[in-house]
Amino acid sequence: MTYQDRRHPARCPPVDIDNQSIIILVTASTKGRQRILSNDRIVNLLREAWQDSRDWIVGRYVILPDHLHLFCSPNLCARLSLRRWVASWKSYVTRRWETAVGKQIWQRSFWDRQIRNGEVYDEKWGYVRMNPVRHGLVGDPAHWPNQGEIHKLFWHDRV
Repeated sequence: MTYQDRRHPARCPPVDIDNQSIIILVTASTKGRQRILSNDRIVNLLREAWQDSRDWIVGRYVILPDHLHLFCSPNLCARLSLRRWVASWKSYVTRRWETAVGKQIWQRSFWDRQIRNGEVYDEKWGYVRMNPVRHGLVGDPAHWPNQGEIHKLFWHDRV
């Protein structure tokens, strides 16, 4: 089976590599790529879900009309796997989204990539930050309102 033939992304647990930071880039999409995420109510619900999480810490994020990108790191006492944590915040938002009651608004799965070093972290953030420009939503990424940072995630080697 090739990468293009997959129906769902391969799910690998985060790996503690030489006692370095664990930072993961997550991409989640709406079902059928519906353009429904870029409104204040939904952005606020997502931020609430991420801020209230005790299992995973969210750093930088960009929310586009039909998908989002976020960088996250497991909390020291994380009980939930990444898969279960993503499902929990998707559920949190869906339950509180008045027009979504009884509808599936999220694509079933998500994509994740563990960041391997600080250079890749900076590179991926640059790519994610430019998404609104690539999609023709703004001319300058600084003008995209649905982005931010909840917690600072630093890349470092733990000694």
